[in-house]
Amino acid sequence: MQMRRAVFLDRDGVINRAVMRDGRPYPPASLGEVEILPGVLDALTALRDAGFMLIVVTNQPDVARGTTSRAVVEEINTHLAGHLPIDEFRTCYHDSGDGCDCRKPLPGSLVAAAKQHGIDLGNSYMVGDRWRDTEAGQRAGCRTIFIDYGYAEKQPQSTDFCVRSLVEAAQIILGEMK
Repeated sequence: MQMRRAVFLDRDGVINRAVMRDGRPYPPASLGEVEILPGVLDALTALRDAGFMLIVVTNQPDVARGTTSRAVVEEINTHLAGHLPIDEFRTCYHDSGDGCDCRKPLPGSLVAAAKQHGIDLGNSYMVGDRWRDTEAGQRAGCRTIFIDYGYAEKQPQSTDFCVRSLVEAAQIILGEMK
C-alpha cells in the first residue's frame, strides 16, 4: 500500500492572521476577527494538487482556560474549511498541565492522523509559526518549516526551513518534490 504524504499546518498565524498583543500571537476571539492570510488559498491548492493531505493541527487552550468557547473555535474551523482545501482539523482544547498527548509540542495529533490516514511522517511536513509547532513536527519525524514573524517569545531550537509565509513554505515543499 502506498503511504500518503501530508502537510500539517498550525492554524493561527499560518492560515489565518493571528491577533497580536504585546508582540505575541493569539487566536481570533470570534469569526469576525478571522482573516485568511494572503496567498494561503493558492498555496494550499497547489499542495493538494501535488498529492498532499492538508491537516490543521491547532492548540486552543483558551477553551480549557474558560476564555473562549469550543463553539467559537469550531465555528472558525468550519469557516476556514469552507474556504480552503483542508482535509481535517485536529484541535487540542487542553491546557499545558492537562497531561494530554495532543497538545503541541507533543506529537500525538500528528501520529494519530498518520495512523488513521496511512501517512508517511518522514515524507511529510509540519508548518508552524511557534516553537511548539516545529518541535511537534520533529518529534513526529516530519520535516519542519518555521514561519518567522519575530514574535516576542521563545523561538525554535532548530527547524529544517525558516520562511516568512505559508506561500514560501509551499514553494519549498513543492520544490523538494522535483
